[in-house]
Amino acid sequence: MNEMFQNRLEDVIRRPLITEKATKSLDLNQYTFEVDHRAAKPQIKAAIEKMFDVKVIGISTMNPPRRSRRVGRFSGKRSQIKKAVVRLAEGNTIQLFPESES
Repeated sequence: MNEMFQNRLEDVIRRPLITEKATKSLDLNQYTFEVDHRAAKPQIKAAIEKMFDVKVIGISTMNPPRRSRRVGRFSGKRSQIKKAVVRLAEGNTIQLFPESES
């Protein structure tokens, strides 16, 4: 296992991705996260299980290509991201949207 995230697994997960496709997959007990592009599947699994106290069954990762960005005459690249779709065991859930007290 890579030694980079050994002591700081919390740095692996950046944020949950809230898209239409990711919201539909919540019914199948699958959650989508943006993770550090250097993280491997065992590190992502350990970070999710430690942060949310759930049991992870499977992980699918994808590295989409970097997108170009242009502002006026200056062009560059956006930062590199990695998506991870995490499938949880039956009965486990992650609270992405905190309950509001109305």
